[in-house]
Amino acid sequence: MDILRYILKRILQTIPLLILVSLISFFIIRLSPVDPLAELRLNPSISQETLEKEKIRLGLDKPIIVQYGLWAKSFVKGDLGVTSNGEQVSVKLKERIPNTLLLTVIVIFLSWIVGIPLGILAAINWKSSFDRILTVLTSIGMAIPSFFFAVLLLLFAVKTGWFPIGGLTSSNFSAMNFGNKFLDVTKHLILPVTVLFTISLAGLQRQMRGNLLDVLDSDYVKFARAKGVSEYSVICKHALRNAVNPLITLLGFEFAGLLSGAALTEYVFQYPGLGRLILEAVLKSDINLVMASLMIGAVMLILGNLLSDILLIITDPRIRGAK
Repeated sequence: MDILRYILKRILQTIPLLILVSLISFFIIRLSPVDPLAELRLNPSISQETLEKEKIRLGLDKPIIVQYGLWAKSFVKGDLGVTSNGEQVSVKLKERIPNTLLLTVIVIFLSWIVGIPLGILAAINWKSSFDRILTVLTSIGMAIPSFFFAVLLLLFAVKTGWFPIGGLTSSNFSAMNFGNKFLDVTKHLILPVTVLFTISLAGLQRQMRGNLLDVLDSDYVKFARAKGVSEYSVICKHALRNAVNPLITLLGFEFAGLLSGAALTEYVFQYPGLGRLILEAVLKSDINLVMASLMIGAVMLILGNLLSDILLIITDPRIRGAK
């Protein structure tokens, strides 16, 4: 019950934050000289009736604060307007959000199951050849731009033909059985996952290594060793829990950070995700799509932080007692 009460409290606390994010985003977009309906007017497939509905919904003939109120009212009702192509924004988001969540969850899962053990091994073998080689590799992984790495892998895929390029599924996906569908999606995910996983893994491993080295140098660990506690118990039962707590705290930011980091990667591989959708919406000055995508990004950040707080309560009894 305490955890449920805490979750409810945190959800209520996020409402003012979402309002602030929407206010800042809306005012920045609307104060720009770009006409929010310019793309719609240029599209011959958009009817005059649709244009009039968007004018009324956004209140373009009214003061900007009134426009924000009208947009917020529509957003709460679930009416997100139409894109510059005349499609419903809500439909576009429903198509893209699952794809981005799939990519993000896979990258975070792989980063943690590989990065945490590598960080622990590097800290235990501090200043060894293994540690030095790993430090060099992770430094390269952190330094290489995701866009540049994505382009290199794209060229590799084009030259070899080993991996499919673009999209999440093949053209004959609907005709495949379940096993072939799973393999097809997996093949399409390999390249974008490799790019994001490499960059995420490098940072996570370095952080885990640094945190564990700091904890192993603390007084209580030295005291445990002096009492004759085995090295396994010192690391797993005493040091590791405190070393991993800061990483759990950053999990929420990593969850939302992958959204922005994935935008260029998704664009290079033409992956149908939310990051690519936001980037294309900004390039087209599509106000409805930009605002809805920004709000989704804010919600992802809030949910990620809430998840990390819940994990901290579960893993650390001291935090559980303080709540």
